Amino acid sequence: MASTSQAPKKEILLPSERKMDFKERWAYTRHEMKRNWLCYAMLAPFMLLFLVFTVIPVIMSLPIGFTSFDMAHFPKWIGFQNFYTLFLEDDVFVIAIRTTIIFAIFTGPLSYFLSFLLAWLINELHPALKTLFTLVFYAPSMAGNIYFVWQLIFSGDTYGYANAALMELGITNTAIQWLTDANYVLPCVIIVQLWLSMGAGFLALRAGFQGIDKSMYEAGAIEGIKNRWQELIYITIPSMGPQLMFAAVQQIVTAFTADLVGRQLAGFPSTDYKVHTIMTHAFDYGYIRYEMGYASAICFVLFVVMLVCNALIRRLLSKYMD
Repeated sequence: MASTSQAPKKEILLPSERKMDFKERWAYTRHEMKRNWLCYAMLAPFMLLFLVFTVIPVIMSLPIGFTSFDMAHFPKWIGFQNFYTLFLEDDVFVIAIRTTIIFAIFTGPLSYFLSFLLAWLINELHPALKTLFTLVFYAPSMAGNIYFVWQLIFSGDTYGYANAALMELGITNTAIQWLTDANYVLPCVIIVQLWLSMGAGFLALRAGFQGIDKSMYEAGAIEGIKNRWQELIYITIPSMGPQLMFAAVQQIVTAFTADLVGRQLAGFPSTDYKVHTIMTHAFDYGYIRYEMGYASAICFVLFVVMLVCNALIRRLLSKYMD
């Protein structure tokens, strides 16, 4: 009896798993949108607001940056004059670049590391304590006008908590002008910015720790992982790629757009422009002088810098995104 060879089964791929041309992708997208129309309906209000107040202003900032626009007259095309003035004639902008870089270096990576470390430590606690400490560290980012607390701490008289503590310990005999002395104002603002930085990125990292499958740690123990540090390096971090990316992008945006904390604590303008960031410079020309063309040029430069930093972060974390 002759043996019949069984034909190999053809592998069937879902539309999302095989390469499709544009028409197939568009047809598949329309099908998925019809199937999940309720989800898109729930997202529609947010997406509409995001489109009107974020996407369209960002797109409009580039052409407006090439005009002279005071909001009272029709924009007048002036070419690269705003950018020429910005980089070659605006001395305060040079100071703002330096201050923003300092902010980004200290509040970006340090805040990212602190968010990850705190999320990791909180994840090891009892469930009730997890909720409590998550709220404690996230609450400052939700609060409104909480700068008066830090103004009391860094008050320049003997009633300020920082001065009172230092004088009680005998470290100083006179009150330090924390928020007006050029030697102290920037470190004070950086401290407050770090305190406020445990926002959406911190919550994303907390969710990332909770979403890791516990069986992966059991498999790791069988494969030879011996301690918590090895678990962190070989299991936890590779399993949190999307959360790590989201938190990194959030910290970049927060670090480069720091503005309000400096104006609230040190006033505007600050002493010797010590806490004058690029975003503060845009606020000056946009909301005070109403030179919207120049302010748009400033914002567009900042936008390009953040895009470059985001691209670098995506490249660094791309190995965790698979």
